[in-house]
Amino acid sequence: MADLDNFEKLVSGLTLEERQVLLERLKGQTNFSKEPLYVQNTEPQNQGTIEEGYERLPWYYRLWFFFIGFFRSKSPIEIFGEKQVAILGRRIDDFSPGMYNYQKRMLLPLFYQRIGKLKEASRFFYTALDSSVNRDRYAFFAFLASLEMPEIHKYLQNETDPEIITEKNPGISNSDLRLKALAEVDKAMDMITDENRTAMYFNVRTLFCLKQLSSFLFDRILTSFSIKPGEEGESCSINIVRELLENLNNVLFSLKAVPPLTLLESLFIFVVQDKSEENGFDINMELNNHISKAENAISVIRQFNKTVPLTWIIRCISRSFSPREISGGEDWLLIFKEFWKKRADTLCNEFLMENRQRELLKSSRDFLKDREFRMLEYVQSDSNTDGFPLEKAFTISLLLSFHMGIFMPDMNKSLYSFLNNGKFNRKEHWGEFTDSYNKLLNLEVKIKKFEIELSPEGDFGRRYLQARQDMSSIPLKRRKIQLVLEEAAEEADIIIKEAVDASNSMVNILLAANEKDPVINENIMELQKLLNLLDDMAIIRE
Repeated sequence: MADLDNFEKLVSGLTLEERQVLLERLKGQTNFSKEPLYVQNTEPQNQGTIEEGYERLPWYYRLWFFFIGFFRSKSPIEIFGEKQVAILGRRIDDFSPGMYNYQKRMLLPLFYQRIGKLKEASRFFYTALDSSVNRDRYAFFAFLASLEMPEIHKYLQNETDPEIITEKNPGISNSDLRLKALAEVDKAMDMITDENRTAMYFNVRTLFCLKQLSSFLFDRILTSFSIKPGEEGESCSINIVRELLENLNNVLFSLKAVPPLTLLESLFIFVVQDKSEENGFDINMELNNHISKAENAISVIRQFNKTVPLTWIIRCISRSFSPREISGGEDWLLIFKEFWKKRADTLCNEFLMENRQRELLKSSRDFLKDREFRMLEYVQSDSNTDGFPLEKAFTISLLLSFHMGIFMPDMNKSLYSFLNNGKFNRKEHWGEFTDSYNKLLNLEVKIKKFEIELSPEGDFGRRYLQARQDMSSIPLKRRKIQLVLEEAAEEADIIIKEAVDASNSMVNILLAANEKDPVINENIMELQKLLNLLDDMAIIRE
């Protein structure tokens, strides 16, 4: 459910209108160059294989290569290929001296330097992608789509909202509510235009290419270089890294255009979301800072493509290489649709659970016969949003309210009398009843002791506050918080289970005793009502 949680946090923290205003402001403040990152060389001699180039030659050239090959005991295509490599090698040397020695097939120090700069520039996007797409791909695509397809986003948010559906369809059943929400998702998908699809595909494909580039194994290339005696700077045989260079060239060839500002804004909003609660946080300043760094990184990538004739270098060794588009990004619509299907289903579940919780609250108040419902003091609630977020807070509070409002004033006297004077069918029943009675009698003490532990001075409350204020990494901070919450929930479960077991045991023993005392029978009914409420609470998420 992490993708849904992150999406809800983002869209609630920054409305669609605020994001659109922010995007327009960024466009006005950013001088982002639209110059392509990669310009393909379309000269005929640089296209296709050596064999294809040979076949394009006039007949008299082919005859010339035939005679040369005859005297050198080589095929005319081999002679033609050697000549093409020499021409291309000299062109590389004229275009970018100190990059590649075609005769020795060696990559030179200048190539090493440029690869190092490309690595550093590409790594900037690695962290950004790791905090967004890699972290929650489904939520990111949905968030990005809210900017590229705002009308579709609004439709999905409104028409899959269970409250809006029930308002428009009074009396709708729970199953039909879910079917209606899912049908609206399908309807929204049909509303996506070709223009929308093209824009989203371009964004997602650009992301995929950035991911491939930022996670590329640059170090394998760099560590293949060494300084040999009598040479200045690092060099490397191209045969060692040929396959890596071909893969890199394919990635660079696929990343031809500058990432759209819409994409970068979505990317960096994901990155800075964890800082949003810090004092002095300014999202406009944070985004401008990241956009500026992105522009610098993109400039380095563009400069590499301009100054490093990578395709030519690879052709010198392979004699038939042409870069190809890498695949990726084609599944964005399936992911987008699946996200909204999951979200619609989750919202329906939460809506139905909230309705059930309201019913249980009313049933609890009826059970308490208008006596005070005592909510634990330090837990998170509508009136105490900064409290401890205890998972079973309502159930524990019901047990405390039952003990204070019903058990002690109405039940204790008769149950104590039965303990001392009652007729037990079996000898061991007295011991079981005594144990159950003592557990229910001490229930208030245990709960209040637990309640103190949830306070800012208590163990759980203090550790929770410390974890929230922790300045360590976000994942470590979340883990510390989660550990405290899990420990508190386990303690709550122990208290609840003990109360349930004691109540069940007491009911069974009293029923077996077949007492005719109306007060005892009333006690049995009260305990059974309590158990029914606790069973209902156990199957819903508080």
